[in-house]
Amino acid sequence: MHHHAYLWTGPKARFDDEALRRPPHPDPPPAGSRPELIERYRQVAAEFRTSDLPPLETAYWLVKPRSLVRGTWDEAKEAAAWLGERLAEYAPWFAAEGDRDTARLARLVDAAAERLHSGADVSYGCYLERPSYLSLAVVTCSPNRAVPELPCPVA
Repeated sequence: MHHHAYLWTGPKARFDDEALRRPPHPDPPPAGSRPELIERYRQVAAEFRTSDLPPLETAYWLVKPRSLVRGTWDEAKEAAAWLGERLAEYAPWFAAEGDRDTARLARLVDAAAERLHSGADVSYGCYLERPSYLSLAVVTCSPNRAVPELPCPVA
């Protein structure tokens, strides 16, 4: 078992486009469906795997391009430390002052280490100034507990 890290920052409006953040349904719309429904399905089917947007289900980071992997670790503590470093790096820009509390951030990192050690994924998100959004995720791989059929992006 190992862990892959992902980071995304961008405009809140782009993050809110949930259709591009979920895998396409396995069955396309039936013949005779509204043209805009067919077009939206085609767009999602074409862009979900290649988009850098964070997926709604954390495990689906594994189907995204390998270039989006920010780090890989065998040890859960090392992966959680990466999360802690990123949280500390972005904390000055957190929109809510309470999100900057160092004791709170330390608890998030400790909880992440426990979850990753158990084989679970970790995903944190925070609004930044402007309005922007920060998404951090560490996904357990080989296999992923939530969706074991997903391939490892660095294998």
